Amino acid sequence: MKRKLGLPSAIAVVVGLIVASSCLLSLGQGIGLAGKGFLIAMLIVVILNACLALSFSELHDLMPEVDGGMGQYTKVGLGSVPSIIANLSAYVVVNLLAASVEIAMCGIVVNELFLPSVPAPVISVCFLAVLMLVNYNGIDIFSKIQNVVVGLLLLSILGMGIISFFKLGTGEVITQQTAPAVTGIGGYVSLSAMAFWLFIGIEFVIPVAKELKNPKRDVLLSMILGISLLFVLQSLLGAGMTNYVTYADLASSEMPHMVFAHSVLGKAGETWMGIVTILAGISTANTVLGGIPSVLCGMSENDLLPSVFSKKTKKGVALAGLLFIGIGDAALIATGFTNSGTLSTLLLAASCFWLTSYVLINVTVLVLRYRYPGHPSRNKKLVFFGIPQILAILGDIYMIANIAEGAARLTIYKMYFVILAVLLVYAVVWMKFVKKQPLFTPATLEDVNPPEKQGSSKGMTVPA
Repeated sequence: MKRKLGLPSAIAVVVGLIVASSCLLSLGQGIGLAGKGFLIAMLIVVILNACLALSFSELHDLMPEVDGGMGQYTKVGLGSVPSIIANLSAYVVVNLLAASVEIAMCGIVVNELFLPSVPAPVISVCFLAVLMLVNYNGIDIFSKIQNVVVGLLLLSILGMGIISFFKLGTGEVITQQTAPAVTGIGGYVSLSAMAFWLFIGIEFVIPVAKELKNPKRDVLLSMILGISLLFVLQSLLGAGMTNYVTYADLASSEMPHMVFAHSVLGKAGETWMGIVTILAGISTANTVLGGIPSVLCGMSENDLLPSVFSKKTKKGVALAGLLFIGIGDAALIATGFTNSGTLSTLLLAASCFWLTSYVLINVTVLVLRYRYPGHPSRNKKLVFFGIPQILAILGDIYMIANIAEGAARLTIYKMYFVILAVLLVYAVVWMKFVKKQPLFTPATLEDVNPPEKQGSSKGMTVPA
């Protein structure tokens, strides 16, 4: 197979899969809480994710034939139970919550801009029903416009950033009269969990690594350069927001990016941002409905989920997974979990689960270094005595511990610990009593890499 993708394409994959309209919500509220100090929280997350990129790069070098699922990596490092928790946390729970937020935002925007007489939840459920029908029929109508939608969102961030930063908008330029609610380095660090959502999902470049001309270099570089590019764009936009909207209005708004767009360019700006939000939300939700059933199918084929999730329709659609995600999102919308006042809370809850999976990934790296100390594919120049992994683990745990304050924190913890407990009970019961397999016995590198792909085993220590 001829490899055809270079570093720019890899960066585009990283950026394209991270950017979503929900990022704008987190950015606006973060700036409202801490002003330009929120950029410090963003920088902290960029540094932690650079450490994470080192971990994913090392795991890819060790297991080049693995497509990059967290569950596959953690199964080799920590065993079946952590594998199930990592996969379900990062891909199923997170995307269930994130997709419902994206669809809810679409409904809110359409309700406010175009159909004020139709309740937003009804619009959201209609969007979801259409997307489920599209995916049930195996029609991937959004794959051709995915790059266009992402491009529009990035250009909108850049355009709005330049206009607002240099005070070129038609709206009134303001001077902030009061200090933001959160100040000081301690306060900025406490907002890192909110900033985390702006850079989540860097590992999605790994499934396309087989197409890269120089994967050993570009997997790592694309992740670091991708989040660095996003940091610059979002910092420009965040700083620009303070020129047109007060901190209090940004922090209290349920859709701060829409308030900002209206303040900068009036009705035209609101319509512009609204259309991009709708397109990005639909595209993101469609990606979840099309991709997560395949993840569930793969887990089922590897005996980590019931066999019903591996059954496909004549058109190759994993129906059980599609129904699980679709009905789950519909329930969150219909029951009011995704009303406009809880969107940020849902994103922070989703962050907890993705942070949990990232902790497991960094632990996996440290465990595999102990089990395979002399593996020839490991780049010893990037090991750094395990400091990046330890820093990332501590940072991720800190973000979970400081995910929010007050009632919102309690709500998030209730969701997090209840769902995490359910995942743990399921994983233990499924592996011990249904599959009758060891809970924490890890697979080996030989299980996931064909021998001819592993290179020389000289100097490699293989676990007993």
